[in-house]
Amino acid sequence: MTGETTARRAGTAPTAVMAEGGPSPDRDVQDQVTIRMPAEGAYLSVLRTATAGLAARLDFTLDEIEDLRIAVDEACGMLLAQAAPGADLECDFTLGEDNMSIAVSTLAAQPRPPARDTFAWTVLSALAGSADAWVEPGDKVTVMLRKTRESSRPG
Repeated sequence: MTGETTARRAGTAPTAVMAEGGPSPDRDVQDQVTIRMPAEGAYLSVLRTATAGLAARLDFTLDEIEDLRIAVDEACGMLLAQAAPGADLECDFTLGEDNMSIAVSTLAAQPRPPARDTFAWTVLSALAGSADAWVEPGDKVTVMLRKTRESSRPG
C-alpha cells in the first residue's frame, strides 16, 4: 500500500510518501517514510509531529518520543544553517521492529558535516541513541539518527 500527501506553497510541493511492507528475511524493516519540504524553519513542526507519530507507532515511551522530537529538531537546525537558497529538507524514516533510523538531508551552499566536538552534537547523540553525519556527492549533507526502543534493549 502506498499513499502520498501533497501540499502546495508558492511553487514548492512538500510531499510525504509512505511505503508499507512486511519484514523481509534479510532485515526487519516494516515501513519507510520520506518527507520533503522547503528548507525553512517554519516547516520543522511537521517533522516533529511525524517523528512523534511514527515513534508512537513503534511503542516508544513518551520520554523516548520527546527525545526523538528534540533530536530531529536539532539535526534540522544544524542543516538549515547551511542549506542552499531554495533547497529542500528531506527526512527519511526507516522503521524496524523496535528501532527507528532518521536521515535528514539538504543541499548545502558550502557543505560540511556538523562538528562532532560540540555540546550540541553531544546532546543530539544522547537524545537519538546514536548520530552520524556526512557529505554526499552533489553537496548533500546528511545527519543520521538511530534510536532503539528502551524496552527492547538487553538489560
